Amino acid sequence: MANTNHPGADTNAALRRQLVDLLQKSEAHQSFEAAVKELPAALRGVKPDKLPYSIWQLVDHIRIAQWDILEFSRDPTHQSPPWPEGYWNTAVQPPDDAAWQQVLDQIKADRDAFVALLNEPEQNLFKPLAHGQGQTLLREALLIADHTAYHVGEIILIRRLLNAWQG
Repeated sequence: MANTNHPGADTNAALRRQLVDLLQKSEAHQSFEAAVKELPAALRGVKPDKLPYSIWQLVDHIRIAQWDILEFSRDPTHQSPPWPEGYWNTAVQPPDDAAWQQVLDQIKADRDAFVALLNEPEQNLFKPLAHGQGQTLLREALLIADHTAYHVGEIILIRRLLNAWQG
């Protein structure tokens, strides 16, 4: 049980709130949800000239990476996919609307699960994970936020190139 009477307790609670906001809100950048909102199905698999990925591939990559970080953070026996092939879907477009929705749902569910992990009082944000190489829960939260924001920017850029962004 966390000791809420020591001076750092308020700081830890404030940091947890800031991390949750970073993962769930759009303050300095667009959210993932905004980036994919109302994207026409026909554009999910379009790969603009000279760009290496479609929006589908980027969205699925966000899913895989976030899932891997979540599982690494909570399961010492987790085995990450091989890099880089295990993190990128070779299919340029989703097989159907259900697959698209399933990926969106998993991204939200895994993000919610990571937020729940962050909010567990017994979780020390600064303590290196016993099974890692110096990684902390704080570092993993920042990694999810940074990685997702980077690819959200790419999704928006592709949407702009396809004349499908009004933001």
